[in-house]
Amino acid sequence: MIKAVMVMNTQGKSRLAKFYEYLSVEKQQELIRGVFSVLCSRAENVSNFIDAESIFGLDSRLVYKHFATLYFVFVFDSSENELAVLDLIQVFVETLDKCFQNVCELDIVFNYSKIHTILDEMVFGGQVVETSSSEIMKAVEEISKCFLSPFLLSCVKMHVDDVRLEAASNAISLIPKSASGWRSRYFRLVML
Repeated sequence: MIKAVMVMNTQGKSRLAKFYEYLSVEKQQELIRGVFSVLCSRAENVSNFIDAESIFGLDSRLVYKHFATLYFVFVFDSSENELAVLDLIQVFVETLDKCFQNVCELDIVFNYSKIHTILDEMVFGGQVVETSSSEIMKAVEEISKCFLSPFLLSCVKMHVDDVRLEAASNAISLIPKSASGWRSRYFRLVML
């Protein structure tokens, strides 16, 4: 079972932290600091596998990969294969690259919900559910279609208000048709 997924920069700032077991915020921050202190003290030419029992308790392993200014860290128990988890990190990074065209730290900071959606498509409740980058991208695109952008939501609201206004103006007929319909014509142009 995956216990935690973390992405942190080389200064120790956590950019993503998802724990699959309940831990208080203070304990989570303590664990993130502990992981960073272990990672920053390791040489470049050593293994990416760490025994994490001193940080996360019995039966805990840690696999990480360092890309540019980011560490991608997965913590797991003995039911998971270390090489499979290392490959899972690679799939996660490849999917992020597909999604953001060469992902960087700012993409993770400013697209927090999309990063969580990608991670949730890969790991759910601590169990690995998908390892295909293309399948993950299809699911994320489907989910993205379900949500309208804030601009479109405001346009839809404005259009609904215009329909109500137009219905009221038709009943009273104080506003000329040419003046009352400009917003709905604009909304139709924006939607095209």
